[in-house]
Amino acid sequence: MAKDGARLTILPCSFYARDTKLVAKELLGKFLVRILPEGKLVGKIVETEAYYGVGDPASHSFRGKTRRSSVMWEKPGTAYVYFTYGMHFLLNVVTEKKDVPGAVLIRAVEPVEGIEIMKKNREKENLRELTRGPARLTQAFAIDGSFNRYDLTKGEALFIAEEKEEKEKQSFEIGRTARRGIRKGLDKKLRFFIKGNPFVS
Repeated sequence: MAKDGARLTILPCSFYARDTKLVAKELLGKFLVRILPEGKLVGKIVETEAYYGVGDPASHSFRGKTRRSSVMWEKPGTAYVYFTYGMHFLLNVVTEKKDVPGAVLIRAVEPVEGIEIMKKNREKENLRELTRGPARLTQAFAIDGSFNRYDLTKGEALFIAEEKEEKEKQSFEIGRTARRGIRKGLDKKLRFFIKGNPFVS
């Protein structure tokens, strides 16, 4: 990937307006980009989890719309950022067609650009610990609740992109397991990750 990001193109709304599981798989290898006053942060997505609607007991939308979960019914490509355990923000991206709930949790990324800024944000020097896990990556990328309902397709402060040239995309093997940190819906293998990547949580 070009260090200046010139070879990246922002993922459009149509990319997210599909089956949540498919989006979760195809987000692997894409790039999470955060624009800060002090520089640009880029991380390759290496781990995701898919969450559906009414039929998925592990999803925030399982019992219908609430003040927190209503964003899952909004335009695909919208950020769903929520606070958990009283201390962590987690980044999700809304999927499916509008008014059909679904979202993908971004669980881990591999640092690509702006690593020194990530270290400062995390107050950590260990590269592997910067973005390995959903709470760590939001801290490293300075993503908080202000990004809830943010349009990730605008290409401004926060977005997801892919390399323009197909031939430049890396090939990798995808692993699949049950989602982590949940008590219900463990029969559903909706966690996807790049096998062998050291930044998978």
